[in-house]
Amino acid sequence: MTAIITDPFKHNTIEVLFNDVTSTADSDQYYIGIGKSDTYDSSDTIATPLRTMFEERVARGNLESIKKITASSFVVTRNNWSSGTIYSAWNDKQVDYPTNPYYVLTEDNEVYICIQQSKSSTGSANASTVKPSYTTASVNVNEAFETSDGYRWKFLYSISSGDATNFLTSGFQPTQRILIDSGSANAFQLLQLNVQNQAIGGQIIGAEIVGAGSGFTSAPTLTFRGNGTAAAATATISGGAIVKVEMNNESGGLGSGYDYASINIAGGGGSGATLRPIIGPKDGFGFDARKDLKSASLMSNIKPAGNESGKFNITNDFRQIIVLKNLDYTDSSSEGGRFGDLTEKVNRNMTLTQNISTTGFAVDEIITGGTSGVTARIDEVDSNAGFSIRFHQNENTINGNFQDGEALTGNLGGTGTIDSGNLFSPVDIYSGDLLYIENRARIIRSSSQTEDIKVILTV
Repeated sequence: MTAIITDPFKHNTIEVLFNDVTSTADSDQYYIGIGKSDTYDSSDTIATPLRTMFEERVARGNLESIKKITASSFVVTRNNWSSGTIYSAWNDKQVDYPTNPYYVLTEDNEVYICIQQSKSSTGSANASTVKPSYTTASVNVNEAFETSDGYRWKFLYSISSGDATNFLTSGFQPTQRILIDSGSANAFQLLQLNVQNQAIGGQIIGAEIVGAGSGFTSAPTLTFRGNGTAAAATATISGGAIVKVEMNNESGGLGSGYDYASINIAGGGGSGATLRPIIGPKDGFGFDARKDLKSASLMSNIKPAGNESGKFNITNDFRQIIVLKNLDYTDSSSEGGRFGDLTEKVNRNMTLTQNISTTGFAVDEIITGGTSGVTARIDEVDSNAGFSIRFHQNENTINGNFQDGEALTGNLGGTGTIDSGNLFSPVDIYSGDLLYIENRARIIRSSSQTEDIKVILTV
């Protein structure tokens, strides 16, 4: 038995996640966490995470700080328009993405979909040399248009400065469908709403040459048959064969309302040619740009600024980023049990009987309990020369609970006595679901630094 998962399935799966992550309801809460201040190995070579329960448990133990996800967007691979590049036209038979992209992002942060590739008189693909712009083409924002190099494009949407800041990277660009009414929309959303509301469904945007035929002395007449209307195209002949088919104009000649169609070829003196109509989306290009661009990825973004009012660690580095859903309070009686604050330090911690300034303990020091034999790595010491140490345990430490009153020594020379050895943050780091683990090269934080942490989940 053979089977596939379809593009709509991928889209729907990501849409369910998107709706869940962006919901304003209190039922589900998503967080991005950072952690792992210790090295991967002696040369700190980035380790490949594995899909195991052990890996999840270790990642939770590595955690230093978490921040709630408040910004998410569908994203697709970024394709900058570049003169001299050959672009493909959208095709209803295309599996995944073609080698040559069928959509582009211009320097104006406008996104266009290619509905006709430029071809020479012999059928060879031409490079694009004219940047698509509905403004330069002097057409309505919802109309397809042809540039002087023979490419036909349709505007889908513009990326606002806010979305560019949050979701535009060197490798990805955001895409969305506007779900608000025009009265609540900003200028960027109004443009896209115009395109969405005036999308024409079931257009025929081109024809695949299944068989070029032979013996043609003139261009044959092409007639579209099906349940739509008004599609019209012209064939080009070279060497007695059909080498190119172009729809008769940018908009009207594409027709509308086709769910199925065929092309009848008549006249021209030849035979043996077969053409397959390429039918556009049921709801039309631009009705849902996410589907037009086959988005099956969700980007979520957090921007921890400095120490986030004392809630985010700035005194140590991190090498791991994870996504967590529905964390609980350590004390289940707190606010119904579900953690919902914006940020929080989540390390385990201990207090000492001495002031930290007298013990010599330092960040990244390995500490050992004299009685318990338990070890841990220090993530943070009290910045105000207090009595508290934050630490983590993982596969590189002897895991367990420190004992109250036992002596504590560090491999860098620190010494002290534990007052309370097993204090916990307000967050139960072992609760909820861990959805994503990413290992990275060492990242150093500081009080003046704002990270821009982007996580991409792809179906």
